[in-house]
Amino acid sequence: MNQRQRLILLATLIAVTIGAAAQQEHLPATAAPTDSLAPNVMEQNVLLKETTVRAKRRGLYRSFDNVENTQVLSMHELTKAACCNLGESFVTNPSVDVNYSDAATGARQIRLLGLAGTYVQMLTENMPNFRIAAQPYGLSYIPGQWMESIQVSKGASSVKNGYEAVTGQINVEYKKPHQKYPNWLAVNGYADMRGRIEGNAETTLRPNHRWGTTVLAHYDKHLTAHDDNGDGFADMPKQEQFNLLNRWTYSGGHIFSQFGIKGLTEKRESGQIVDHHGVRPLNPYLIHIDTKRVEAFGKTAYMLGDTHQSNLALILSGSIHDQDAAFGRRNYDVTQHNGYASLMFETQWTAAHSLSVGASLNYDHYERTLPTTGIVWLNGGARRTHETVPGAYVQYTYQLGRVFTLMGGLRIDHSNLYGTFLTPRAHLKWMPSRHLALRLTAGKGYRTTHVLEENNFYLSGSRRLEIADDHLREEAWNYGASLTLKYPLFDHVLNLTGEYYYTDFLRQAVTDFDSSPQLLRFYSLNGRSYSSVFQIEASYPFFDGLTLTAAFRHTDVRTTYDLPSGPQRLEKPLQSRYKGIFTASYATPLERWQLDATLQLNGGGRMPTPYLLPDGSPSWAPRFKAYPQLSAQITRNFRRWAVYLGGENLTAYKQPAAIIDAHNPWGNRFDPTMVYGPLDGAMLYVGFRYTIDR
Repeated sequence: MNQRQRLILLATLIAVTIGAAAQQEHLPATAAPTDSLAPNVMEQNVLLKETTVRAKRRGLYRSFDNVENTQVLSMHELTKAACCNLGESFVTNPSVDVNYSDAATGARQIRLLGLAGTYVQMLTENMPNFRIAAQPYGLSYIPGQWMESIQVSKGASSVKNGYEAVTGQINVEYKKPHQKYPNWLAVNGYADMRGRIEGNAETTLRPNHRWGTTVLAHYDKHLTAHDDNGDGFADMPKQEQFNLLNRWTYSGGHIFSQFGIKGLTEKRESGQIVDHHGVRPLNPYLIHIDTKRVEAFGKTAYMLGDTHQSNLALILSGSIHDQDAAFGRRNYDVTQHNGYASLMFETQWTAAHSLSVGASLNYDHYERTLPTTGIVWLNGGARRTHETVPGAYVQYTYQLGRVFTLMGGLRIDHSNLYGTFLTPRAHLKWMPSRHLALRLTAGKGYRTTHVLEENNFYLSGSRRLEIADDHLREEAWNYGASLTLKYPLFDHVLNLTGEYYYTDFLRQAVTDFDSSPQLLRFYSLNGRSYSSVFQIEASYPFFDGLTLTAAFRHTDVRTTYDLPSGPQRLEKPLQSRYKGIFTASYATPLERWQLDATLQLNGGGRMPTPYLLPDGSPSWAPRFKAYPQLSAQITRNFRRWAVYLGGENLTAYKQPAAIIDAHNPWGNRFDPTMVYGPLDGAMLYVGFRYTIDR
């Protein structure tokens, strides 16, 4: 065997080994299929057929090697549904729920581990973002076509990004110019039967090997208002949004830098379309929300070039969020200025020991015009306020190969409003075999609740808001355990995951719907409040191209409420007790056709305490029933084109009477905030993607 043949044989063995390992362990690979071609030489001077080794990563997968329980949604997963923005990206995800906060404004809210999205730390490229004033509508501020991936981490997370993660973190990675194969130009168009149109454009330029820039542009508009449930109110607001992002990267020797700027303007118009006679009223109940937002960021890392993989990084970001809103006769305007800085040093002095230390500073300043009616301030109600929090952290990681990893971190921060506080967090991962991983986590989280900024959609109803404290400090412990099994079964790998998380609040801002149907109270917790969540998930590729996933989650969230009859620990209202989800994904050879379907069964739950009608009957049932939801999409891929057709809520379930007393919006019983399910029926959509590669 000559030298050339030895090299060919060695390359073949390496390619086959990598391909087999990727299929057995689902090791990280690119989102698109990658081909390794090599002649298969069995003996001297005998050349057999060419062998293709293909390794493909799943669109939705768990990081097996990460010490944290992290689930990754890749770009491939995000194209399986009508992912028009971040709020619509979790259709196929069994862990994250997204539902409307009310039936009038179009605000959406994430739920993770049974708790509201305010307890999830939102990050863009590991920088805290969309906080406080941007939280109610922030899920619509990130277009789906801009996202490279989403990482969902459950439970106590790393202390690097701050102290605010109570139930976990959601980090969004934007598309970047230094991707391996950046697009020179990519466009996307979308339209649905409810009158929504959307367009996206993306372009990347690489002037030289050091510099790169990407421009991302987005526009969407709801052309008409529609009322599928016949209550006289628009199910979705007439919305128009412009969104533009320009980012740059520089890579030179030991320095890597990214910086960019993003601007957004959005208008929402919603409210009453017709009265109970089917005609437009003379004095309709209307909602207007105008938002302007500017963000800027910069990240620079300096590689120290030693043998310990040491680096020093500086992160800077800032935003101005200006929102003017009118809910009927209630006006609420707010402007938030945020500045964030973080300096980090990381080193790994041996293969087993690594250390990360850093310091951070977060600044929030608010100016607001408060409603003059419908709000009672028991303590607070300032028109201008600010919070400054400097802090520092240390995090140590011990890693014994793939078998054992221990990561512990501690933060110390000081708030000008609440003083000094400590944030401890710990993670442990043990792999007794190459197919099994056990993770344990425990840690504390804090956050400052800004009652009106985070809950301004509650102004859309006639309930009087009673706010005990304008700003409340929340504090909770989170404990979690997860078991992941990747077991070779027949010719594929069966993925099984079981997990349990428990969140225990020491201090909490309680939202009380039950004291009175005409009153919504916000006050400090006086008693116990907890969330207990168990989830099991299984995924298996039954044959090449077809992957089936099934998951079940049980949620128990209870809070102590100070009711007129005395303190009572009650189940959280408008929260499904369980969720079952089944997804099927099929791709033909070469992925020319892609078919995806997701079926959800959302369990029943408790409604807020009803009031009695004049005949003595309750105004609504004390509990809501389970309901199904089905979504599906078919995609045809060409060399540069992709066209897709799909539908959402194909089971056509609509929450009955989503707006209480909808025909009397100026009365004292009008309430659009008791939403637990879909607001409108089945929806069909169509779209295309066109890409010109570099």
